[in-house]
Amino acid sequence: MKLVVTIPAQNEEKTIAQVVAGVPRNIPGIEEVEVIVVNDSSTDRTAEIAERAGAVVVTVTGRPGLGYIFRTGLERAMRRGADLIVNIDGDGQFNPADITKLVEPLLMDEADFVTCSRFADPAMRPVMPGVKYWGNKVVTRIINWVCGGTDFTDVSCGFRGFNREAAYRLTLFGRFTYTQECFIDLFAKGLRIAEVPLRVRGVREHGKSRVASNLWKYATSSLPIILRAMRDIQPLKFFGGISAIVGTPGILMAAFVSVWYLINGKTTPFTSMIPISGALVIVGFLMLAVALLADMLARHRRISEELLYLARRRIYTSRRTVRVALPPTDDEPHGQGPTLHDSWSFPVMKVIPHGDPNADSGAGIEAPNKAAV
Repeated sequence: MKLVVTIPAQNEEKTIAQVVAGVPRNIPGIEEVEVIVVNDSSTDRTAEIAERAGAVVVTVTGRPGLGYIFRTGLERAMRRGADLIVNIDGDGQFNPADITKLVEPLLMDEADFVTCSRFADPAMRPVMPGVKYWGNKVVTRIINWVCGGTDFTDVSCGFRGFNREAAYRLTLFGRFTYTQECFIDLFAKGLRIAEVPLRVRGVREHGKSRVASNLWKYATSSLPIILRAMRDIQPLKFFGGISAIVGTPGILMAAFVSVWYLINGKTTPFTSMIPISGALVIVGFLMLAVALLADMLARHRRISEELLYLARRRIYTSRRTVRVALPPTDDEPHGQGPTLHDSWSFPVMKVIPHGDPNADSGAGIEAPNKAAV
């Protein structure tokens, strides 16, 4: 079984070597451990130090956001044949040695997705500013409500692990962050989620968090991601809730005016409530219709995601390295030409089925065209 540890990092030269070196290599049930550092356009020596420490470094330019960086690391891990994937921050807030404890529910087949909880055990609660602590509690309550009454204790921690099934099924869109969206998406798909209480550092030792340094920015950036995830995954609940919020006052106002008219034979002094209640009822009815249509589209989304899941299984389950000999070049007219290897580093190529007698000879493999190279 292979474990791939992904580490998103941006200007973490003071801690990245310690995190990479601290990843345990001897975990019972794990035969191979690999570390991938996703370098988010660092302007310091983060990439150089991480590579020297033994990590595979993938550099992303343009600073597209932590959500995109996380998805990049997850894809690279799947392409490298990971059976288990652990994501840990590169700032040193988490102890890499705790990876052994984190993956235990995955190895025991008790969960598909595990996350570190900073608040499940009161004795392990980290020291952090009160506004940050209560902000985490509020977000956790929102996610528990979205997921239908779950009892998660920490949905914003970036120290988490996935088995292959969860990684194949995970579909994320948020660019700013990924933490809460993971819970909503995987819970909606029926995967098993577990929390592992671990002791973590409440405040960074060096620098400031690029995600939670400004709580107002974090809230205004995370809330749209949560709302969009709920809209896409639970449209009946999302639009039906809006319909209830808008339509219920309209129905109550209409009922009140009707009773007043039956008792007094007139609508004054509440005549103005009639058009208001009518407008609210109409809008509520329209939102209910939207909820039903969105629920129908959600069924098509589930079918599309199942096709995506099957495609990922087909692409990523082969642990074999694909080697493709390109046509000879002018510099090497008699040679084999340059060789591409490690299938995650270039566009998708034809998958070699297991047991194909022509696999070793290279028959049936289509080399990418010159534009792709």
